[in-house]
Amino acid sequence: MTKKLLTQALAKFFLGVLLVGLLVFLPAGTLHYPQGWLFMGILFIPMFLAGLVMMAKNPALLKRRLDAKESHAEQDRLVKLSGLMFLAGFILAGLTFRFDWFVLPMDVSLGAAVIFLLAYGLYAEALRENTWLSRTIQVQENQTVVDTGLYGIVRHPMYSATLLLFLSMPLVLGSLPSFVIFLVYPALIAGRLKHEETVLEQELAGYAAYKTKVKYRLIPFLW
Repeated sequence: MTKKLLTQALAKFFLGVLLVGLLVFLPAGTLHYPQGWLFMGILFIPMFLAGLVMMAKNPALLKRRLDAKESHAEQDRLVKLSGLMFLAGFILAGLTFRFDWFVLPMDVSLGAAVIFLLAYGLYAEALRENTWLSRTIQVQENQTVVDTGLYGIVRHPMYSATLLLFLSMPLVLGSLPSFVIFLVYPALIAGRLKHEETVLEQELAGYAAYKTKVKYRLIPFLW
């Protein structure tokens, strides 16, 4: 199983590198797109290293992360809308650079890259604290509620991290128009969380009590 999992992980990783590279650099019309290379580096180098760690320490978690088939129709719709957001955002970022549409200074891209990496660290910590996490909404056998660490602050720290990750992406790419596209993500994640919490409250023992203990979903003292 380990060899099969490694092959699957590497195939998805390199396919991701290829697809994102094409979506960013083809619209830019050049490989001389510094913000594009900055983005590719901070996205895929940590992703590769995190994959190696999961492969060595927790292959079951890696397998769940690779399983992207969503069984809930509403969530499947939200996943597809997120895919359209990425598609439009990456293409628009490349076009922004190509035609010089509101291109942001490199200092903004570097600052956003720092935020992106910090958010990646939060994402990794959420995965470390909660080994039940998967990319689809499901309650797994023997799953228990995690209520310590980041999960003692907000109920969905992984989504808090992705909110920072995704909103920083277009800024790393130096594209103000692309940032406007990515502003739809908070609305998408709010819809996903509403349904996810309904499922968890119905199917995961102790989750209703956890909601009363940890009041905030994503942002402490706000929501």
